Amino acid sequence: MNCRHCQQPLQHIFLDLGFAPPSNAYLSETDLKKPETYFPLKAFVCDECWLVQTEDYSSSDELFTENYAYFSSTSKTWLEHSASYTDSIINKLKLDKTSYVIEVASNDGYLLQNFKQAEIPCLGIEPTNSTADAAEKLGIPVLREFFSDQLAKQLTQEDKQADLIIGNNVYAHVPDINDFTQGLKTILKETGTITLEFPHLQNLLLKNQFDTIYHEHYSYLSLYTVNRIFSSVGLKIYDVEKLPTHGGSLRIFGCHETDSRETSVKVEEILREEKENGLQQLSLYEGFQSITNEVKDNLLKFLIECKKSNKKVMAYGAAAKGNTLMNYAGIKTDLLPHVCDAANSKQGKYMPGSHIPITSPDSIYEQQPDYLLILPWNIADEVMLQSEFIRKWGGKFVTAVPMLTVQ
Repeated sequence: MNCRHCQQPLQHIFLDLGFAPPSNAYLSETDLKKPETYFPLKAFVCDECWLVQTEDYSSSDELFTENYAYFSSTSKTWLEHSASYTDSIINKLKLDKTSYVIEVASNDGYLLQNFKQAEIPCLGIEPTNSTADAAEKLGIPVLREFFSDQLAKQLTQEDKQADLIIGNNVYAHVPDINDFTQGLKTILKETGTITLEFPHLQNLLLKNQFDTIYHEHYSYLSLYTVNRIFSSVGLKIYDVEKLPTHGGSLRIFGCHETDSRETSVKVEEILREEKENGLQQLSLYEGFQSITNEVKDNLLKFLIECKKSNKKVMAYGAAAKGNTLMNYAGIKTDLLPHVCDAANSKQGKYMPGSHIPITSPDSIYEQQPDYLLILPWNIADEVMLQSEFIRKWGGKFVTAVPMLTVQ
């Protein structure tokens, strides 16, 4: 396998999580009687451009199917984040009714609904029918395709170049990151702006966020690597912001390299910070497996002790990162009988691999668990606020990443 960006042969395994099914391939009761497809879940690091990437086994059309169950609007925190971004970027770029906005991987319209309300023309590009249907019900035009340079050329010929291109948590999901980036350049107006948000590799490494590695993520990104990828197609990053979302993300602002906008000092600051933290040194990556194993072992020990002492444990959030953790640790229903989730699209189904049933959050009242294990630790504060009522019967909250915490 070669690096997806620079084509350098990959020689360094970053993390081996064994075998797992696609993390958003939730199962129906009928599916439980059928064979389940597992893929190796192994990540490499390129010692040339420092792109971290999963091994090539699963294709995007196997992962992002018409029944794709991840709906962005499920999280109130994410909706607030998106609304705040919209207000900020409209003001920053002076967008109005004459502007054109394109969001790649627009999901269920969680973000573009804000531009529609501001009467700014927009287009969503979204390959999964389940989420595209939800967006269209909001009156948002959606092109049901995977984004590529070929699609960008087609849209350019239709005079649909954008003043603003948005890609929130999609950049890590594309198998051909060079073609995708070339497509961004193709579809961008001469004075247009690209904003991309993606989890920062630095946080994954320093905060042990190994459960963000799953098959839908082909790449794990630093500013250094994204800067190289942008430069290779004639784009430049002129500004960057740190965000608290998804355990710590970056929002980059890109434009054509011929654009007159000056590069913010924040770009150089984060590049320097990454270098000082060792993101361009193999030693940082080589010790990650043992840290990951410790998290897995501590969670298993906790669940086994709860079982022995007849303590009831439920999980909250049938998130992709939770599926990574469950499958790597080999956790089944004997240790974790239920997981509840606010997304209607997941309720009544089963977690891939572990086959743990997914119920409504109302089941927390019915089960009255001693411990509620929060799998999407990035929204733990939101979950604890919503589920504070478990304190009435002495219930406690648990998170496993970056270390086992009971509160």
